[in-house]
Parts: sequence; C-alpha cells; structure tokens
Amino acid sequence: MAETHVLFVEDDDVIREATQLALERDGFVVTAMPDGLAGLEAFRADRPDIALLDVMVPGLDGVSLCRRIRDESTVPVIMLSARADSIDVVLGLEAGADDYVTKPFDGAVLVARIRAVLRRFGHASGPDRAGGSSADQADIAEPVLRFGDLEVDTEGMEVRKGGENVALTPTEMRLLLEFSNAPGTVLSRDRLLERVWDYGWGGDTRVVDVHVQRLRGKIGQDRIETVRGFGYKLRG
Repeated sequence: MAETHVLFVEDDDVIREATQLALERDGFVVTAMPDGLAGLEAFRADRPDIALLDVMVPGLDGVSLCRRIRDESTVPVIMLSARADSIDVVLGLEAGADDYVTKPFDGAVLVARIRAVLRRFGHASGPDRAGGSSADQADIAEPVLRFGDLEVDTEGMEVRKGGENVALTPTEMRLLLEFSNAPGTVLSRDRLLERVWDYGWGGDTRVVDVHVQRLRGKIGQDRIETVRGFGYKLRG
C-alpha cells in the first residue's frame, strides 16, 4: 500500500516540527509549510492524500486555504484551531473542512482522527474515494433511490437533483447515504458522528450541523428536516 501523504500547514516552528516528526514516526509522508500561500503551492504540486491546516497562519489563513483547496479537490481537510469555542471552527467547516482538532492536541489523538478521516474516504481500502464502504452500500437494497426530484445512485456514488448532477464531497455523500438508507427515520447527531465520522468516542455535534447545512444547500433546504431535541430526518 502506498504511503499516505499529509500536507501540514502551521506557522509555529515548534508545533510544526514536532507534529511532523510524530506523523512521520507513524508512517506518514509529511510536507510541512509555514504559511497558507506556501501550503497552496505545495498542495497543487504534490496533491497530498489529506490536508492538515491551522486556522491562523500568515499569507493565506487556514479557512481561505481550505476554500481554495475545496474549489479544486475533494481531498479530506482537517482544521486545527486553538479554541474549541471559536467561530473559526464553524468557519472552517463551512469552508469545506471535514473535521477539526483543537490545539493543544495529543499526537495519538491527531493520528487517530487522521486515520478515521482516511478510512471514511476509502484511502485504507482501495480506490473508492467517493465515500461509503461496501458494507454501507450493501445495506441499501436499490441501487438508485428517489426522493421527489432527488436521485441517489448508491453504486455509481452520484447524486442528481431535477436530472442535474450534484457535486458532493465524500463526507457529504456518506451523510446523504445514511439519510437515504433510513428515510423518514430521525437520526441523532451522535449516531451520525459514529456512522459518518467514525467517532466511537463522541465528538462535537457542530460538525454534523454544519455538514447538514452544506448538504441542504446542495439537495434542497426542505429535503432534510430538523427534529428539535432529537436530530435530523430525510423527507421521502
């Protein structure tokens, strides 16, 4: 199996060097850059398997860099934020990040989060980069599911709305597959964190809320209903 290439953008020299060494000890190939502009150049030159971006970096901040990456690629992105309650966390997720980790972080926790993201992007199990494992897809009886003008092709990993293709990130696709597999059923945020983000240890439900918001913007605001106090459900 090819080694996993991580792009790491962090302006603090100590954190950048220590994290790079920790990731390399775990078998990752790391390109570490001190600012956003250098990070963008490295991304375009190297096309890494995953990007790890600090929110507050000079030149081009992490949120803006995430947007630029998302304009060009569906490669997974994890944001690093110094404050768990910062609006930067939400801004990063809205920009297209798949997850975030709060600083200071434990190296083992960071590696676990990276591996969890890579698993759900199919990096560890082959070329299926669109999201969704074979087990997930086997749960769905019909290859093409229809909800009004929305079509979800569970084999081709494509989504169409009114006959037009809808571009989803792998995380958004996995989220939609969870809803499509249980239309009309309320799915709690904790269940979605476990099934989509592989959070067996719990996690921040803002990750779910922001991704649901992004998904609604692509498939229709009324397609996913909020059930206050419980979670979300897909309208059939």
